[in-house]
Amino acid sequence: MPVFDVTVVGELNLDLILYGLPEQLDPERELLADRLALTLGSSSAIFAHNLAVMGSRVGFISRIGDDALGRISLERLAEGGVDVSNVRRVSGPTTTGLSVILPRTRFRNILTYPGTMFEMCFEDLALDYLASAKHFHLSSFFLHRALRPRIPELFRRMKEAGLTTSLDTNDDPEDRWGEDLLEVLRYVDVFLPNEREAKKIVGSDDLQVAVEKLAELVPAVVVKLGPQGAMARRGKKEVTSPPVAVEPVDPVGAGDSFDAGFLHQYVRGADLATCVAYGNLAGAFSTTQPGGTEAFRDRKHFEEFFSRHGRQETNR
Repeated sequence: MPVFDVTVVGELNLDLILYGLPEQLDPERELLADRLALTLGSSSAIFAHNLAVMGSRVGFISRIGDDALGRISLERLAEGGVDVSNVRRVSGPTTTGLSVILPRTRFRNILTYPGTMFEMCFEDLALDYLASAKHFHLSSFFLHRALRPRIPELFRRMKEAGLTTSLDTNDDPEDRWGEDLLEVLRYVDVFLPNEREAKKIVGSDDLQVAVEKLAELVPAVVVKLGPQGAMARRGKKEVTSPPVAVEPVDPVGAGDSFDAGFLHQYVRGADLATCVAYGNLAGAFSTTQPGGTEAFRDRKHFEEFFSRHGRQETNR
């Protein structure tokens, strides 16, 4: 029997979220935020934390600095129920990364110091540990600079070990969307871009064209559509699912939480419609408190929300 439901390779850091700043940041001015939140950040860690809270057995590999930011990040991830025994803490001049997020009315600025995530390499990975699961997931493809040349090999090895696999590229800070991604997609079972990412990857402004092209490469393409919910394509079958209505507080981490909800059902053999609906449920729930994991850290809130809205999704 597999030790884990899902194993994850990815980045691990905190998010510092500053609310209420003006949309125009004038130089040499002291600009005041009206509140802040310091939360567990990074796509991979948000995904892993929230997946574990939902009840999946999750193992996690990353590289962090031997510093306060790394220690707090690791503690937050472990508190969610994630196994962090193979997270590597490294001393040296490069410290654990940090993202500063500035939410705006219709957009957000994301300022990231990558830190040790740029240095995580293939030699940091315990392959037997990663293979002791049903499923393998990687986030933030373009941020893994040292690991990136061997990501295709990593996915190939997980497939050879009998795991299903998934990938969420997240944004490419250089806006290049490199061709090496196509090599990785040969070994991916579930691809989880948002609408913008899907279009960028195939070089089309038409979402349907993007989905058609990606479906030729990957068995299941799942596209997050923000306020429109999500869609998924497997072969010729296409499923759409509307969003779950909530009063959002903060959209940070909603896409990563969607991935967690989708894959929580996927590894249990649920049909495509159920997976997408549960992804929407998890994504919506994450927006009800600041940051990507704070809602999931509130156990009572989590249980009440999923009990109430989960029944609604089942009865659709």
